[in-house]
Amino acid sequence: MCGIVGYIGQNEALPILVGGLKKLEYRGYDSSGIAVIEKDGISVVRASGKISALEDCLKTKVIHGHTGIAHTRWATHGAPTIANAHPHTSFDGKISIVHNGIIENYATLKAKLVSEGIQFKSETDTEVVAHLIARYYKGDLKAAVLKALALVEGTFGLAVVCMDEPDTLIGARRGSPLILGIGNGSEFFLASDVSAIINHTQKVVYLDDNDVVQIKNGDYSIVNMNSHEVQREVKDVEFDADAVAKGGFAHFMLKEIFEQPEVLRNTMRGRLLSAEGNAKLAGLDTNIRELRNINRIIITACGTSYYAGMVGEYMIEDLAGVPVEVEYASEFRYRNPIIKPGTLVLAISQSGETADTLAALKEAQQKGATALAICNGVGSTIARTSDGGVYLHAGPEIGVASTKAFTSQVTVLAMIALLLGRQRRLSFESGADIVKAMQELPGLVEQTLKLSDQIAGIAHQYVKANNFLYLGRHYNYPVAMEGALKLKEISYIHAEGYPAAEMKHGPIALIDENMPVVVIAPKDALFDKVISNVREIKARGGRVIAVTTEDCQPLDEFADHLIKVPKTIPMLMPIVTCVPLQLLAYHIAVLRGNDVDQPRNLAKSVTVE
Repeated sequence: MCGIVGYIGQNEALPILVGGLKKLEYRGYDSSGIAVIEKDGISVVRASGKISALEDCLKTKVIHGHTGIAHTRWATHGAPTIANAHPHTSFDGKISIVHNGIIENYATLKAKLVSEGIQFKSETDTEVVAHLIARYYKGDLKAAVLKALALVEGTFGLAVVCMDEPDTLIGARRGSPLILGIGNGSEFFLASDVSAIINHTQKVVYLDDNDVVQIKNGDYSIVNMNSHEVQREVKDVEFDADAVAKGGFAHFMLKEIFEQPEVLRNTMRGRLLSAEGNAKLAGLDTNIRELRNINRIIITACGTSYYAGMVGEYMIEDLAGVPVEVEYASEFRYRNPIIKPGTLVLAISQSGETADTLAALKEAQQKGATALAICNGVGSTIARTSDGGVYLHAGPEIGVASTKAFTSQVTVLAMIALLLGRQRRLSFESGADIVKAMQELPGLVEQTLKLSDQIAGIAHQYVKANNFLYLGRHYNYPVAMEGALKLKEISYIHAEGYPAAEMKHGPIALIDENMPVVVIAPKDALFDKVISNVREIKARGGRVIAVTTEDCQPLDEFADHLIKVPKTIPMLMPIVTCVPLQLLAYHIAVLRGNDVDQPRNLAKSVTVE
């Protein structure tokens, strides 16, 4: 979950490293640090808190060097203190490393090193690796790294430098993302995310598990853990530096909310077949025959992606008649799931690096299932590990609280449901109606975004609330869950999402004049049922914020606040109704003075269990 940057080349390393950290701060912001090789040794500067704290420390330093590494941390082992901040340096002062991941056997390794007289200065698992590399170093940094990693159990993305080899930068990965960037001439970069280096190069190599890359004397080579050389393809990044800039918006999250119409167009571009009432997803072409024979689907994901999967469950069962289960990826492999022939496992992850989701996908493959992926990260580990899948094409999502990825994931799931439905029981006419409705979605979301000022006004009235309840039915039940999650993530207000009918089975005890209730109630077949729930809320003094459709009048009598969105077919309403909930959470968080893009205790890409 931490962010890594490394640089070696003809330019000054320090500004490149700090600039890269700023792009990666969404991956962790508990502490940060840099290590640069200078003429007289390695200069290490670390700070607790956000990157700005590190910049303040660097104002009083003069650091010159052309090789260096940097890190922004999301704490796992050890509190977010300066002592625990990366980079960590070996006992002899020669080796500095930065690390993303968890060393599972660090306690055993640490005990052995301590018995040899090595003193530790931090509480982190990472420091073990620095000392191990130093213990094995005999003038060949790559060889020392390989020997040290042979003893390590767990996950890592590593960048390593040595004062005795200022022309060398080593990177290694297992279960944690690491990318090699190829710049002009003899300039190279390491990063845990492309966004850190996109200002300098668009040519990258996505390292595989157990790859160790050595950059030395203006060239690079990659070996596996057995020291055998391997070849990895150089790829072009599909977005540019503008995609990871705020573009005039106050926050990345707001920018990404407002990008959703264009994101939906990109997600659907070339994939909807009006003449056939169907969808074509190139990433599923090799599995298309197999998809006809599946009789059960398991969707596995975490967080926002899990709620997108819940919407997908309703869609696929409605259109294709295939039973679907949605599983938390974090629980999937630990309960010995039953996977029989004919089972498809669909893993959803925005980053494509989510550790729990990757583990679930591998478990599914181990048990013989076809495992497909929906992810946004091109070249990501999940994308490369899966048997096929669909890219979102949503562009980089920097805000920690996911917005455009959710609507894009639901859109992809709608196309998968359409494809599976047309293979089975869905008529051409029904398929054509769905295609037409999907093509209208970007315009409907654009209309919904015009309600931002109205929603900001509602936010002013509830900024001091301590609890929220979110209610929805059928397709909009997952929207209630996702809306509550957004509010929790960035405003730190306790919120819960429920199926509306479940309110009277317990949560109704919480309702009084201090409990705002957000009800997602488009005019559909279940609308009258939701009206009954709203009456129950009002009878107990609750305050109702209703998200409904423009053609709906009955709620005018009961709701304290009405947010009216354009109508589409029921299966696509979540893509529209989630937008006001994103804006409500955003405006409340801003009014509370919170850091919307970097909420406390969270990081964007959860690459540890």
